[in-house]
Amino acid sequence: MGIKGLTKLLADNAPKAMKEQKFESYFGRKIAIDASMSIYQFLIVVGRSGTEMLTNEAGEVTSHLQGMFTRTIRLLEAGIKPVYVFDGKPPELKKQELAKRYSKRTDATEDLAEAVEAGNKEDIEKYSKRTVKVTKQHNDDCKRLLKLMGVPVVEAPSEAEAQCAALCKLGKARFLLLYDHLVYAVASEDMDSLTFGAPRFLRHLMDPSSRKIPVMEFEVSKILEELNLSMDQFIDLCILSGCDYCDSIRGIGGQTALKLIRQHGSIESILDNINKERYQIPEDWPYQEARQLFKEPAVLVDEQELDIKWSAPDEEGLLAFLVNENGFNNERVTKAIEKIKAAKNKSSQGRLESFFKPVANTSVPLKRKLKPVNSGSQIQAPLSIIHRWLHWMKLKALETTPAAKETGAKKSKAGGGKKKK
Repeated sequence: MGIKGLTKLLADNAPKAMKEQKFESYFGRKIAIDASMSIYQFLIVVGRSGTEMLTNEAGEVTSHLQGMFTRTIRLLEAGIKPVYVFDGKPPELKKQELAKRYSKRTDATEDLAEAVEAGNKEDIEKYSKRTVKVTKQHNDDCKRLLKLMGVPVVEAPSEAEAQCAALCKLGKARFLLLYDHLVYAVASEDMDSLTFGAPRFLRHLMDPSSRKIPVMEFEVSKILEELNLSMDQFIDLCILSGCDYCDSIRGIGGQTALKLIRQHGSIESILDNINKERYQIPEDWPYQEARQLFKEPAVLVDEQELDIKWSAPDEEGLLAFLVNENGFNNERVTKAIEKIKAAKNKSSQGRLESFFKPVANTSVPLKRKLKPVNSGSQIQAPLSIIHRWLHWMKLKALETTPAAKETGAKKSKAGGGKKKK
């Protein structure tokens, strides 16, 4: 479910925090992708005809493999470097939400049987989508496929959205004032990643119909600025709006939640001042535990343990897995492998602005200063200045080498140590 109604709430109250982008504009970017959400989309869209999905000779569903294979190739061809993150063990607080989902799937299965018996195609399509569940086998199949494609896979200890957000926040100093993030943004359809603090969030990047739908990019810093909230207050806003970890207060939607947070500042203060007769507060409401989950989720932060690397595809492995085991067309898979190999060379070019990521409120040591830029923005300084800066830095680096110092000493001795006038 994610955060109920958050997209509309932001569109109405923080429009400058979201912008439409072309799919191709993420060339050279490393993107953390919520794998389970993507697999779910492929299962309800790819290869469906009524209630039928793509299957192999054994009758096993392959829609998720077809979707993951073709979509990942499209990302690679666009110069995007995907990192797929898979869910781990769900937190205890989510068990209630998972139970609700199970109940809904059970009801949808009964409704689907009735629709099939009645021959109602519209209801068949509607209820068949509601019965879809991403299984462990689906996840394992996709992990194996991605590794054979040379694409990194991260297995989160708990929530994939939280791990994606952590990858987006992690990074290291690379050169002087430059800072290199592990990934540029998080891609999913659920908005939870923003609540977990992902600096950038992308919707529709993995949508099978994204050739027609633009990617929507959100920046959490701009969200907070436009809503005039702190991160803690934004988390409370999301809990009040409705999240996966606890029930919301009946009668309070997104707009009312925003108004109350702005007026009172926190859930505790709201509970002290709210009209208890008008708004029904859930009994033993675990909002504090939910808040803690958003602020300090179980995630991996050790870069060596994460081991995010892109490699060449395993051609023999892909043919064996897709063609021999799952009935994919040999010629199509062979052509797809060539696309992966060509895309790998293309993505290695990188983006020009990836070399210029000054920390805010700092400047480069030049007579003519460069304006600080955010890592996701376009270069604000003329290329000529950038080139001169690179040349200056190269010369300074050469001057500090032992060989350069020794050469300089010899020249000074040969010239008698005299300075030219």
